[in-house]
Amino acid sequence: MIELHDHELIGHNRQSSKGDQLKWLHEGFWYKADYLGYEGYSEYICSAMLHHSSLSPKEFADYETVRIKYGRQEFNGCKSRDFLRPGWQLITLERLFANQYGKSFYLSLFGIDGIRERVRFLVGQTEMLTGIRDFGTYLCKMLTIDALFLNEDRHLHNIAVLMDSAGRFHLCPFFDHGAGLLSDTRIDYPLHDDIYALAGSVKAKTVCDSFEEALDAAEELYGHHLTFSYSEKDIDAAQECDAYYDEDIKKRVKGILLESRRKYRYLFDT
Repeated sequence: MIELHDHELIGHNRQSSKGDQLKWLHEGFWYKADYLGYEGYSEYICSAMLHHSSLSPKEFADYETVRIKYGRQEFNGCKSRDFLRPGWQLITLERLFANQYGKSFYLSLFGIDGIRERVRFLVGQTEMLTGIRDFGTYLCKMLTIDALFLNEDRHLHNIAVLMDSAGRFHLCPFFDHGAGLLSDTRIDYPLHDDIYALAGSVKAKTVCDSFEEALDAAEELYGHHLTFSYSEKDIDAAQECDAYYDEDIKKRVKGILLESRRKYRYLFDT
């Protein structure tokens, strides 16, 4: 168990924070406490499955599950190493666009008719504002990950780039999968409800509410850039490494991962 304190709490106002996820920065690691269900387990399992993909380890944040003590309370959650170098900043696409144009990137994006046109606009604006090349490839990888893991929280406040101390921009490792795998058991996805019915109700947020349509549009424009190879044995091995989450959660997550493997079998190279 790790004990965390007020001075390590980041981006959280204890006076008006009901409903917010607690986050801390402690000795070079980010810690996040579960709030709506098993967000920490979702982060962990998604990153574990990314190790069974064509991504390099440098392309994504690695998570592990932890038990957190904060004041008189204890939480399940996750930790990940802070990938920011000294003097670097993480800047969301929403903030980047607003700083340049004084208006919302998200509202501007959804003012465009057609999913392909939204994807093209998102990529074009990001490349123009940052000078980053091949952001379309990066976006395709992100949309693939989110579709496979049912991440319902990938809006433009949750896609970011890195700016170094000289003002140059770089791609950000893929992070923040806590809203995936039906992790919100408190409100939207009760633990013992049918996972197939629940999975069909999950809505994407990046360029439309359909994971499949968003991914199809991105792949038509920029190609297919990410494959997976995880098996049932790989899922079991990852789950055995966790000591905090209940077996009914693990059973449900395994079922979701296997169903995603079946549904998106073209993404798998085995």
